[in-house]
Amino acid sequence: MTSVAGVRWGLVFWEQDGWAYAGITGPETRTGTAPVPEGATFTGIEFAVGTSMRAVPTSALVDGGVALPDTTRRTFRLDGARWETPRPDDAEALVERFVRAGIVFRDPLVAEVLLGHRPDVSGRTVERRFRAATGLTRGAVRQIERARTAAELLAAGEPAAHVVVKLGYFDEPHLARALRSYVGRTTGQLRESAGGAIALDLDQRLTS
Repeated sequence: MTSVAGVRWGLVFWEQDGWAYAGITGPETRTGTAPVPEGATFTGIEFAVGTSMRAVPTSALVDGGVALPDTTRRTFRLDGARWETPRPDDAEALVERFVRAGIVFRDPLVAEVLLGHRPDVSGRTVERRFRAATGLTRGAVRQIERARTAAELLAAGEPAAHVVVKLGYFDEPHLARALRSYVGRTTGQLRESAGGAIALDLDQRLTS
């Protein structure tokens, strides 16, 4: 399927042919192609922007990921400890245990910036901490998130001209370039649900 640029890292667990696997997925700065193993079942946890992992810096995960060793159907190993492999209903409880153990944490300054606030520190400090927490610049996060929102709006039937105005693109060609770079689809493909499977939630077109 088409892999879409994204600003969050996550944990993914899957089973195939009786074997269990786990890995850490990183932020992606461009579109690409992701394999979909036949017969595999997946559970994923996506972490909020600005959340970091103690064991692996987010910057090391950008456009990549890490396979977690010694994974079984019941447990996986992370940060020197063994944890129960979550089912979808267990994911939130697992994250809470990670937080209590100090394995994941969120930079409050990054959270402030994402809410539109202006922290009382220099711009250089903000950028340094933002990049440390996310692996990306603030500009890259804005561009990727804006392109994903544009794709969702177009798939929901919003005219391209309206999307340009609503999201602040310079014109439709600029929107088209952003979609090619970050989503891997044209405006027409999104509107017509064409181009094959895509790693983006476009359910809005069913309810809008």
